Amino acid sequence: MTKISAYIPVLNEEDKIEDALKSITWVDEIIILDTGCTDNTINIAKKYTSNIIPYTFKGFGKLRNAGIDACSNEWVLSIDADERCTQELALEIKQLLTHKKKHVAYWIPRKNWLMGRWVKHSGWYPDYCQPKLFLKHALRYRDDDLVHEGWDAQGSIGYLKGDVLHFSFQHLSDIIRKIDNYSELGAEKLESNGVSGGLLKAVFRGSWAFLRIYILKLGFLDGKAGFIIALTNFEGTFYRYAKLTWKKNDWDVPPKV
Repeated sequence: MTKISAYIPVLNEEDKIEDALKSITWVDEIIILDTGCTDNTINIAKKYTSNIIPYTFKGFGKLRNAGIDACSNEWVLSIDADERCTQELALEIKQLLTHKKKHVAYWIPRKNWLMGRWVKHSGWYPDYCQPKLFLKHALRYRDDDLVHEGWDAQGSIGYLKGDVLHFSFQHLSDIIRKIDNYSELGAEKLESNGVSGGLLKAVFRGSWAFLRIYILKLGFLDGKAGFIIALTNFEGTFYRYAKLTWKKNDWDVPPKV
């Protein structure tokens, strides 16, 4: 069977990392990218792998390429600390790697848990965020993308049926922190792409993000979780443009008195 590596980027994931690592003990190599952990994450990870690489975060595009580069095997599985590889997916991948592969990369459905339920709508299932299984030489992320990183594949992409389970938000504070962090990176990405700001644009873009999730993607069928997901998309989009506007107007610089 063709050998496979898995890489996991981490930053203070002591509550999640062990379950993620347990779910991929079947792979041939595990790589941990340590982006500055100050909790017990690395000590836990050392029980499963010695391949722990310190890495200074410079955006998610560069981070994921560093993970790929660190893998020594032909096939790569991308897993985050808040994700779990199901037994069904592991078996499917093993079977795939024993046969001639039809594609250079594969979409894997991601099943999200939020507010005590599996989310079935809201754009969160099957949630093909990016190919998570691929030939090492056939997929690269775009280095300049700080967040919501794009990628390019040198060949066709197939689909797997087994799920990756995603436990991103255990607490409401997790959502608030992610909105703040991702909107900061998103504002930088907008600026680097020459996008103009404006508070009216922030409101319009945020409102469209809410309606797209809650109405077009049937978020209302996910109950309270669907509303929170739509509201989170509003806030993340609004603050992305608002932070860009704030920076361009130098509103953080107090007047001289």
